[in-house]
Amino acid sequence: QVQLVESGGGLVQAGGSLRLSCAASGGTVSSYDMGWFRQAPGKERELVAAIRWIGFQYYADSVKGRFTISRDNAKNTVFLQVSSLKPEDTAVYSCAAAHPTSASPWYSNIGSYAFWGQGTQVTVSS
Repeated sequence: QVQLVESGGGLVQAGGSLRLSCAASGGTVSSYDMGWFRQAPGKERELVAAIRWIGFQYYADSVKGRFTISRDNAKNTVFLQVSSLKPEDTAVYSCAAAHPTSASPWYSNIGSYAFWGQGTQVTVSS
């Protein structure tokens, strides 16, 4: 059973940056496809970035060029660097882990993400 704990959220002004962390235990992040999701009030949960167990990355169009997903195997942690933040980026950000599958695309099936963290709030003020 993989346990995920997010941290690093907070209140930031538009244009600012944060580094979100997702620390894993009970499993190694390099063995899973890892995703960062966000959910704003009244909106559906959306995938913003993902990193395949072999390192491929995916970004939603809305965050390309501003968000960067990375992984530190030694720390068993996945990061999401969020930069050039906009008020519309305000949401609860959660990380999740999926057993790798042969599905295509590999990142898009939210049902395949079996393990979830509790989330961390990111609030961007204008």
